[in-house]
Amino acid sequence: MTDTTTDGPPVGDKSAQQHLAHVVFIAGAAAVGGFLFGYDSSNINGAVLGIRQHFNVGAGVTGLTVSSALIGSAVGAWFGGLLSDKIGRIRTMQLAAVLFLISAVGAMFPFSVWDLAIWRVIGGIAIGIASVIGPAYIAEVAPPAYRGRLASLQQLAIVLGIGVSALVNWVVKDLAPVAADGSHNLNGNLGGLESWQWMLGAAGIPAIVYFVLASIIPESPHYLLSIGKVDKARKVIAEVEGEENADAKLADIQRGLKREEKSSVRNLLGGRFGLLPIVWIGIALAVFQQFVGINVIFYYSDTLWHSVGQNTDSLLISMVSPVINILGTFIAIAFIDRVGRKPLLLIGSVGMAIGLGVAALAFGHADKVNGELSLPGVWGPIALVFANIFVLSFALSWGVILWVLLGEMFPLRIRGAALAVGTAANWVANWVVTVSFPSMSNWNLSFTYWIYTAFALLSIPFALKFIKETKGTSIEDVV
Repeated sequence: MTDTTTDGPPVGDKSAQQHLAHVVFIAGAAAVGGFLFGYDSSNINGAVLGIRQHFNVGAGVTGLTVSSALIGSAVGAWFGGLLSDKIGRIRTMQLAAVLFLISAVGAMFPFSVWDLAIWRVIGGIAIGIASVIGPAYIAEVAPPAYRGRLASLQQLAIVLGIGVSALVNWVVKDLAPVAADGSHNLNGNLGGLESWQWMLGAAGIPAIVYFVLASIIPESPHYLLSIGKVDKARKVIAEVEGEENADAKLADIQRGLKREEKSSVRNLLGGRFGLLPIVWIGIALAVFQQFVGINVIFYYSDTLWHSVGQNTDSLLISMVSPVINILGTFIAIAFIDRVGRKPLLLIGSVGMAIGLGVAALAFGHADKVNGELSLPGVWGPIALVFANIFVLSFALSWGVILWVLLGEMFPLRIRGAALAVGTAANWVANWVVTVSFPSMSNWNLSFTYWIYTAFALLSIPFALKFIKETKGTSIEDVV
């Protein structure tokens, strides 16, 4: 929800422009965690085929290895907020950066598929921390007049991370030795390592950048006030909003901290099924977002297109989806406060159902040629086009709106705990889809996509009946 208050300094004032530039830099630096969130969660996509061949593992073990990061993500998301309250937002970002770097280096030099999974779990913890600390920090430092737009930097950074990881993977694959069939061999020697190892190790570079940026941006004034550092908090506020607004803003934060009630899971209990109805709605919203199979595209698209006959250009084809994802995110940012959350969800659900349904139909025409799946005639291009219609529909709706609604739909008294539960449910659902896809696609790729189509269709009556429009509603007014 974009905040339209104007208690910040006038935008035309030179001093105001300087403060705005400063806060954009701060928010952008914090959003690098979102970039790593997207990058680290999806860079496995290009490496999957190389990992399977290097360790000689089947679909089940591959699924566990790819999805292992999501176990860590659920843990990191659950404890990230608590950790930031204990040691501060900046130190929490620095810790996440260190974990990202450790994961990248470890995954680059694994001894077995199982220690690769462990390095993925460590990276997942960093992803989970980044998924909560970035938005929280940006919300706390951003002036009200710019908060909505600055908060969108996190989601934009995530999809940019996914896109850049696809680009890096494509460049590495293009540098890999060429096999006899004309495809690039991910297990071929490239600088003393196999090509897929460079794909995973490249995540260390943005991790170092994240640590450096986190070390030069200021601590959140909310955290500084919570530990009694009033002068430092006032200095940060003055740098962000201007000297003339510092005292009033400081007083506002102090009043808010006095009123703030820490929510716990106990506050969520009640209702016929153990939890408050609004909590179940949040959980269902988070699960629907994953059960349409979106991350199959970002974690397995190279394997997917390779499996249906696009052997030479499968990774290059995989780059199309992240670009479309970025485009869809820009569309969502542009219309979320104009059209509203619920209409965009419904538009996205219809588009996802169409895209997934036609892709499932196309995959149903796959033939086996020399033991390999192949889509004959026009079915290959049809599958590619409608899979990306699905991606666009998701990006302009459920991809962004889930996180907006989770921040808006819960009453203040339960918001912190309910948001943690909803986020954890999203990561668990992500894990279920990711770990099951290799085995399910080997069994029946078309039927797997029909299952995702069914969830896209079910999301329509769910959104119609249970989702309340929050456009223009103050979060303090949610009851």
